[in-house]
Amino acid sequence: MTAPHDADDRAAARAVVTGIGVVAPSGVGADAHWRTVRDGTRRTGPITLFDPAGYPTRIAGEVADFDPARYADTRQLVQTDRWTHLGFAATRLALADAGLPERAPDPYGWAVTLASSSGGNLFGQRELQRLWGGPSRTVGAYQSIAWFYAASVGQLSIHHQFKGPSGVLVAESAGGLDSLAHAVRTVRRGTPVVIAGATECPLSPYALACQLRSGLLSDVDDPAAAYRPFDRTAAGYVPAEGGAVFVVEELGHAMARGARIYGEVTGWGATHDAAHTGPADAADPGWYARAMRLALDRSGVTAGQVDLVVPDALGVPRYDRAEAAALRTVFGDRPPPVSTHKPLTGRAHQGGSALDVATALLAFHHDTLPASAGPADPAPGCELDFLRTPRRPRSRVALVCARGFDGFNTALVVRGAPAAPRGAAD
Repeated sequence: MTAPHDADDRAAARAVVTGIGVVAPSGVGADAHWRTVRDGTRRTGPITLFDPAGYPTRIAGEVADFDPARYADTRQLVQTDRWTHLGFAATRLALADAGLPERAPDPYGWAVTLASSSGGNLFGQRELQRLWGGPSRTVGAYQSIAWFYAASVGQLSIHHQFKGPSGVLVAESAGGLDSLAHAVRTVRRGTPVVIAGATECPLSPYALACQLRSGLLSDVDDPAAAYRPFDRTAAGYVPAEGGAVFVVEELGHAMARGARIYGEVTGWGATHDAAHTGPADAADPGWYARAMRLALDRSGVTAGQVDLVVPDALGVPRYDRAEAAALRTVFGDRPPPVSTHKPLTGRAHQGGSALDVATALLAFHHDTLPASAGPADPAPGCELDFLRTPRRPRSRVALVCARGFDGFNTALVVRGAPAAPRGAAD
């Protein structure tokens, strides 16, 4: 199916998600991720990608038993960082899940827009250590590109022949949602297939040092207690790697090939409050609430129609209170059910918000809103309707929220496809 050319057709184009690729601490593949969320299995633990003994934060979410050679060839692997390896894997899984080929049959009708923030940390760390600690006093030729925040998009575009309008969005954790919003705009402008989402790998000595400077990381050594957003014992977040990649497709294109549809991205809102995110900085809920309202308004969804809120869940008390206040501003005293899996996996920055979208779409696909992984004891000001037991959705509408450090706020509305017959999606 070729891209529509009529302006009215473009304005009416609808963007649906037909493929989900997950590579995260929760598992490799959408099914593995869903089982982790459904069963409430904790996947955080001691950092193994390097020795964290000298750091106050030693707990993280890592992708266990990840073999990048299954998803990329040797030439690609030596040129790129683990963050890009995770992106190769998630993209291949998303394409396979959507029933699409590895190479774009219509290169200019396929695009890729991912979010990024910190880039190739492990690769850059290794090369700089070789420069200053080895006898050669050199770095490899690929140091010039492997660390770059656009490396994953560039490599994926080359490998899969995505030659449509492509790009990179940088908004820290909010970027995972922004990439999906941009994908919808790209579909409406005439590109029928867009790869969107994000992965992250912030686990290297340098990357961890940068995060520690914010004063927002947890220094609790017990994985079960280290990351407790909205709880009285909240002490900061636990970093994580991984994320999710999606195939976003024009509805007519998807239907013409008989694709399975997870749901539709129907609205989004993004604001910026121009405020630094730090250990002593204020957390103003005003612009965050505005992003939520924009997303709902653009979706044509009322507050009462929202089945599920998947929050940012930073795990820093004042930011948790601000998020709860923003939700009450939008939804009143009775906000919809709230569920977060981040205590199980850690916070993967832009990859984490993309993973939240995967959770929402999979919840509708399996006709089950999953119980929240906490809080056990909500902190004052954080008394929301946290899902304690799974339940079936009503309207199949979710609001996914994310904040990026230093002022980014984004909210995204997804509407799940009609439920499959009971038992068929389990």
